[in-house]
Amino acid sequence: MTPIVALALWGVAALLGTAILAVAVSRRASATRLVYGATLGISAALFVIVASALAGDPAGVSAVTLPLGLPWIGAHFRLDALSSFFLVVVNLGGALASLYGLGYGRHETAPHRVLPFFPAFLAGMNLVVLADDAFMFLLSWEFMSLASWALVMAHHREQDNTQAGYIYLVMASFGTLALLLAFGLLAGPDGTYTFDAMRAAEPGRFVAATVLALMLLGAGSKAGLVPLHVWLPLAHPAAPSHVSALMSGVMTKVAIYGFIRVIFDLLSEPAWWSGVVVLFLGGLTAVLGILYALLEKDLKRLLAYSTIENIGVIFVSLGLALAFKANAMPSAAALALTAALFHVLNHSFFKSLLFFGAGAMLTATGERNMEKLGGLIHRMPLTSFVFLVGCVSISALPPFNGFVSEWLAFQAILQSPDLPQWGLKVMVPAVGGLLALSAALAAACFVKAFGIAFLGRPRSAAVELAHEVDRYSLAAMFTLAALCLLAGIMPGLVIDSLSPVTLSLIGNRMPVQMAQPWLSIVPIGESRSSYNGLLVFAFIAISASLAAFFIHRFASHALRRSPAWGCGFPDVTPAAQYTAVSFAQPIRRVFGTFAFRAREMVEMPPPGATSPARLTVEVHDVIWEIFYQPIAGAIEFATEKLNHLQFLTIRRYLTLVFLYLVTLLLVLALWP
Repeated sequence: MTPIVALALWGVAALLGTAILAVAVSRRASATRLVYGATLGISAALFVIVASALAGDPAGVSAVTLPLGLPWIGAHFRLDALSSFFLVVVNLGGALASLYGLGYGRHETAPHRVLPFFPAFLAGMNLVVLADDAFMFLLSWEFMSLASWALVMAHHREQDNTQAGYIYLVMASFGTLALLLAFGLLAGPDGTYTFDAMRAAEPGRFVAATVLALMLLGAGSKAGLVPLHVWLPLAHPAAPSHVSALMSGVMTKVAIYGFIRVIFDLLSEPAWWSGVVVLFLGGLTAVLGILYALLEKDLKRLLAYSTIENIGVIFVSLGLALAFKANAMPSAAALALTAALFHVLNHSFFKSLLFFGAGAMLTATGERNMEKLGGLIHRMPLTSFVFLVGCVSISALPPFNGFVSEWLAFQAILQSPDLPQWGLKVMVPAVGGLLALSAALAAACFVKAFGIAFLGRPRSAAVELAHEVDRYSLAAMFTLAALCLLAGIMPGLVIDSLSPVTLSLIGNRMPVQMAQPWLSIVPIGESRSSYNGLLVFAFIAISASLAAFFIHRFASHALRRSPAWGCGFPDVTPAAQYTAVSFAQPIRRVFGTFAFRAREMVEMPPPGATSPARLTVEVHDVIWEIFYQPIAGAIEFATEKLNHLQFLTIRRYLTLVFLYLVTLLLVLALWP
C-alpha cells in the first residue's frame, strides 16, 4: 500500500474504532474525555499527515485499491492535491471541534446519543474525500449523512428537532439520488465506476450538461445552495454546537469538494454557459442567505443562514473559474479557483469559531434567542473577544482572513471584460454587484449579532448569572481566532499552498506570493492591484493604540460618566434597548417586501385604553411555500388516500394483486 494513503486509511479505521468504543462506554462518566480525546489525537495526526503531503510533494498522487466494495472493481482510494487540501480542512476542523467538545461535552444531557456518532461523522467525511470510485464515494456520502442525521436527532425531544431531522433526511436522500444519476452518466454504458476511467471518457455536451445539473442538485443540496437550502437552517441549529460547527464549517465543504471533483476533474472541458448557471445560483444564494440571516433572532439559525451566504460566495468564484477555463483564460481561472478554495478554508475557520461562541453563550445562559441576551461582554469577556474576531472576519473586514478571499473574488470579477460572450459580460458584473451587496449586509448582520448579544444590559435573569466557559472551549476558540488573523496577514502562504490544486485542475497557478516584499499579495500584476495584510494590521494596531493613549492621557479629565441614554424613559430598563427584530427593521422594509412578502401590522389602542400597542411582523419563506409546501401537501394527501389500503379485506387484497398482474402483462404485450 502507498504509505500516505495507508496512514490516512488507518486514521479513518481508528475513528471508526473510536465510534464502536463509544457505544460501550458512552454512559460512563469518563466517556466524554475518552472519546473526544481520541478524536482530537486522531484528527490532529491526520491533519499533520495530509498537510505534510501537500507541502512536501504537492504534485504527487498516491492511490490504493482494497478488496472491498463492488466485487469487480474493489474499493479505490486516492490522495492528490485537491483531496489533501480538503482533508486539511476536515481534520483541522475535527481536531478543534474535539478540543471544544472536551469542555462543552460535559454539559451534554444525552452523551450516549452524541459520542458514538461524532467520530463516525469525522470518518465519513474523510472517506468521501479519499474515495476514488463512485461506489465508495456514494457509500461514504451516505454514511456521512446518516451519522450527521443521528447527531441532529440527539436532542429529538426538543421542539422542532424531529422535523429538522426528517427534512434533513429527505433532502440528503434526494441529493444522493442526484449524485447516483450523475455518476451513472459518467460511468456510461460500460459501467466503469472508477474515477480514472471517468477521466479518460469524453462525455457529450448533453451528458456534461446533465451531470452539471445533477451535481448542482446533489452537492448543492448538501452545501446549501438556494433553493435547496431549506434543511440547513433547521438541522444545523438542532445539533450540539460543536457538531453545528462541523456541519456548517466542514461538511458543507465536503459537498463543495464533490462538486469540484466532478465538474473540474472528471468532466471534460466546460461550456461557457455552465459558468453563467453557477454564477447565477451563487449570487442568488449569497444575497438571500444573508437576508434570511438578518431577519433572525435565534443566534444559531442566524449563523446557519450566514453559511448559505458564504456558500454562495464560493460558488460565484467557482462559476468564474468555469467561465474563464471554458474561454482558455488559465490565469484568470486560477485566480477565481484560488479565491474559492481560500474562502473554503476561511469559512471553516470563522464559522466554526462563531458556532463555538454561540455554544459558549448557550452553555452559560441556556439561551440562543438574542432577544434574551445582552451585556455578556462584562460576564464573558474572553468569549466576547473571540466572537468579535469571528464577526469581523465573516464581515470581510481587514486585516482578517474573510477580506482576502472576497477581495480575490472581486479581482477575478474585474477580469470579466476579457470574456468574449455577451452573456458573461452582463452576468459577471451583475453578480459582482450582488456579491458587494451581500458583503455589506453581512457586516450589518454581524454588527447586530455582536451588539445585541454582548453589548447593552442583560435582558434576562439567566444572563446576569452567566460566567466564562471552560479552558478547553476557550482554547479552541482562541486557536481559530489566531488562524483567522494569521490567514489575513499572511495570505501569500495560503495562496502558494493552494497552487498545486489549481495546477492540477486548471493547468495554471497564481504568481508566487511569498516572494513579494512585506508579505504583500499581487494576484495579477503590481500595477493593477496588491494588498498587504501585515501593514494594514500594523496600521490599525498602532493608530488604535495611539488614539486610546491620547484619549486616556489627555482627555480623561474632560469626560464624565453617567447612565446610558434611556430613550426618554425615567427608569433605565433593558426593554428600552434595541432588539434583533428592531435592528433589522430598515433592511426588512427595503428588501423584505419582495423577498419574503414581509408585512407589519400595528394594533393601536384607542385613547384612554390601558391595553398596550402591538407590532406584529409577518414574514414568509417564499421558497418553501412555492417549491416545498405543495410537494409536502401532495405527499400528505396521497398518504391519506393510500392509508385505506392497510384496512382492506383479504379478498380485496387478492383482487388488487390480480389487477396488478393483468396490468403488467398488458404492458409487456403492448411494449414495442
